[in-house]
Amino acid sequence: MKIAMIGSGAAGSVFAAYLKLGGAELWLVDRYKAHMDKIAADGLEFRELGVTRLLTGFHTAESAADIGVMDVVILMVKATQTDGIMPSVMPCIGGNTVVVSLQNGIGNDLTLSKYVGAERILYGFGRIGTELPAPGVCVGKPESGVIMRFGPAEESELSRGVGLELERIFNAGGCCTRYEQNVKPFVWKKAVANSGYNAAAAVLGLKVGPVLADPAGTELVKSLWAEGCAVAKAAGAGDLWPEFVEELEALRHGFGDYYPSMAQDVLLFKRQTEIMYLNGAIAEYGCRFGIPTPVNTAMTQIISCIQANYDKRI
Repeated sequence: MKIAMIGSGAAGSVFAAYLKLGGAELWLVDRYKAHMDKIAADGLEFRELGVTRLLTGFHTAESAADIGVMDVVILMVKATQTDGIMPSVMPCIGGNTVVVSLQNGIGNDLTLSKYVGAERILYGFGRIGTELPAPGVCVGKPESGVIMRFGPAEESELSRGVGLELERIFNAGGCCTRYEQNVKPFVWKKAVANSGYNAAAAVLGLKVGPVLADPAGTELVKSLWAEGCAVAKAAGAGDLWPEFVEELEALRHGFGDYYPSMAQDVLLFKRQTEIMYLNGAIAEYGCRFGIPTPVNTAMTQIISCIQANYDKRI
């Protein structure tokens, strides 16, 4: 099975490392030329839980137009970039290619349905912190338990077969993974979680640990989560709030050194964030269901204003 990873930055490289360890044949596609060149020449250095492994045998490219038709195309670009990049990705998508979104946020399956049929779409996420400290080097900081979940937008024989095979490969590579026929509750839970600590860390300029160690930071995150859980319940994802209450302490201690991607976007790289697919999506769905989301709405406005004015910030 030929698999392309479209967007092979920090998270894409870590996911690709698991797939390579599981025996997959992989094409990595990314515009970060130094990263692609380093992997092509020397392999990918994968650091996880104090262990460093050098993985070789990747195919690399700067454009999906150069790799031929794939069996599976995994999207790991930011959700805001999907529409812009899909025209250049279509040459590697054939009539039986399954397209997989492992991107952050809500609505990625709907975006992909503009380009391929729902029966050829899988979507989900990974619960893992990732870093790309240098070209050719990626770092994975997995949580305990199931790390990866994905499922079909509309289950078909093709999407189910590919989903189960990806599940097998990820698991063989050391990434605890589950194919879910109904992945919606899990996607909502991940999105609500990210809307809390990602947005708070970006605004406060702190890693997760200091945010949750401060009473005001904890209350901010809990307010974002509470609104998100109410909206998720209305969207048919079930009652998620008890799970967030239980996991707060574990997150505070086990994920404290994590530097969330949105915080990196705002504070380090000054680039567009996924705010509209996280807090913005929660606010949009809240409006649709008649559920107030004042904290998520305010956070969306704050981050949107920041990212529109990076060059003017004091």
